[in-house]
Amino acid sequence: MTRAAKLATLPLGYAGRAALGLGKRVGGKPAEAVAAEMQARAATQLFTVLGELKGGAMKFGQALSIFEAAWPEEAAAPYRAMLTKLQDSAPAMPPARVKEVMAAEFGPRWRRRFLDFDETAVAAASIGQVHRATWRDGRDVAVKIQYPGAGKALLSDLSNVSKVARLATSWIPGIDIGPILEELRGRMSEELDYRLEASAQKAFAKGFEGDPNVAVPGVIDGTERVLVTEWMDGIPLSSIIADGTQEQRDLAGTHYIEFLLDAPGRCGLLHADPHPGNFRLLEDGRLGVLDFGAVKHLPGGLPDDMGRLLTLALDDDAGATLAGLREIGFVRDGIDVDAQRLLDYLQPFIDPLRTDTFHFSRDWIRDVFAHINDPRKPNYAVGMRLNLPAEYLLIHRVWLGGIGVLCQLGATVPGRAKVAAHIPGADLPPVDEE
Repeated sequence: MTRAAKLATLPLGYAGRAALGLGKRVGGKPAEAVAAEMQARAATQLFTVLGELKGGAMKFGQALSIFEAAWPEEAAAPYRAMLTKLQDSAPAMPPARVKEVMAAEFGPRWRRRFLDFDETAVAAASIGQVHRATWRDGRDVAVKIQYPGAGKALLSDLSNVSKVARLATSWIPGIDIGPILEELRGRMSEELDYRLEASAQKAFAKGFEGDPNVAVPGVIDGTERVLVTEWMDGIPLSSIIADGTQEQRDLAGTHYIEFLLDAPGRCGLLHADPHPGNFRLLEDGRLGVLDFGAVKHLPGGLPDDMGRLLTLALDDDAGATLAGLREIGFVRDGIDVDAQRLLDYLQPFIDPLRTDTFHFSRDWIRDVFAHINDPRKPNYAVGMRLNLPAEYLLIHRVWLGGIGVLCQLGATVPGRAKVAAHIPGADLPPVDEE
């Protein structure tokens, strides 16, 4: 009841803020100042409640966080600090509860597995928290411990968040909340079993063993609710987004996009949680990757159709692009779409591949969202006629989420070369030198 009551404060709080805003405007306070104050209050309440609840509510907040770069600055500014905080932190379990979970999972003598174990969490996230420890062989390790009752709370939170999703959409223009919630629901059972996460992490660690650009911590031990992995130091991408140098931004962004594109071919898995809290820039320049609870199995790698369609679009072949999208279900049978308008709609998404390097920025992604979300423009009608096949849903979200993070970073990356190297079927035409 307490969790539901907290979530219920979101729409009630919004109604109260609206009434307060109206009162201030009647009293003569400028509309712009009232709007800014209401946005700031909304951000504070929304993400404070989500962070306190952890579970599905916090997952929902994390899923939204990677899109903030696309919001208009007047809406994004009050949210940004709260989002960054949400990506990396949440209230922790007390030491007594930590001991209970460890004893339940590893037995009453669980401490014998460790030379040292810090009972104070160093990080807390949506369904678990992380402790630093020393394994019995002397290795520094991270111990990820799931919150008791996380599964039940997770499903309850997502159900309650659904009730305020329409309201949240009004706060966050250009984001369709429904598919995000449905996707989160579908993957919860996988994320709650740390044995599945351990299996996925082992596959990523093996696939990127010895890689000069990407590092994945090895798995040491684990149960359904506890996971022990090698410790990894580094600068979180959220910190680089906040105040990193341009060199750090470009290096992290280049390794980041390469990892997302390369992993399906190497490991048969797509890392499906691309928010910045899961990535670190290591001292040696590699990108450290964490949290493998959300993955999509792609035993054949990314679909060949992705590269083929990108090539057709970059060749400006409108007819073939439309035909290809029809073949794989992005345009359903019987739906009338003008081929050239469809290609015009897609242009902003493929422009980063028309040059050897591209600078991803908040201004650019805002222009993209304006291009596709303005009902007054022909592009809006084209977008309404498109369909997203189920098998592409998670790939699509990771793709858009990855672009969102690159824009938060403000990174300049050789995206064209990475796509050509790692997306099957991509035979990109020469760069136009004009």
